[in-house]
Amino acid sequence: VTSFQGVAVRGLGTSSPHDHPEHGRLVYKGNLAKTVLGVRFFSYSTSVFNLFMMPYIMLQSGIGVESLLVQAAFYGLIGFFTFVTPVTLHILTKGYVIRLYYKDEVDTYTAITYNAILAEKATVFHQKDVKIPDITKMFTTFYAKTKSMLVNPTLFPNPQDYNHLMGYDKSSFFKFEELEEIKEAD
Repeated sequence: VTSFQGVAVRGLGTSSPHDHPEHGRLVYKGNLAKTVLGVRFFSYSTSVFNLFMMPYIMLQSGIGVESLLVQAAFYGLIGFFTFVTPVTLHILTKGYVIRLYYKDEVDTYTAITYNAILAEKATVFHQKDVKIPDITKMFTTFYAKTKSMLVNPTLFPNPQDYNHLMGYDKSSFFKFEELEEIKEAD
């Protein structure tokens, strides 16, 4: 869709700009995608920088001639920030859904997340594969098969898409209209 003096002009194509030919219709877009990518990239880049600077720091500081205890403490501290921080960030953000697509014809969803090397990874699952955790978890909204996924329910443009994803539209709870019909029948 382009704009010409305040008037919206739609192209001749038949598909919406939110459709993806392979994955289907876009039903969700995470607002923290760029932040997650930026933080993970920064963490990875500082880890690589630490690995390249380690020999220089060792030679310039003279830590090689100090005691074994000082060496172990230094290497442990640098190693912690070099390896543990990126791994922890990956574990915490690997289930964050960047985009979620839905194919009506086959009732499948495609969740786009970031993998360990910051490339987009597509996970395809059916609505029947969605499991809601019994206990609310910090970084999990639902499980798709066995993979934990994190979405923000308020970012779904159409609430019915979220309800269908979570299986709330197939709920066994009474709907208000059904409750009214039961009252009228009595």
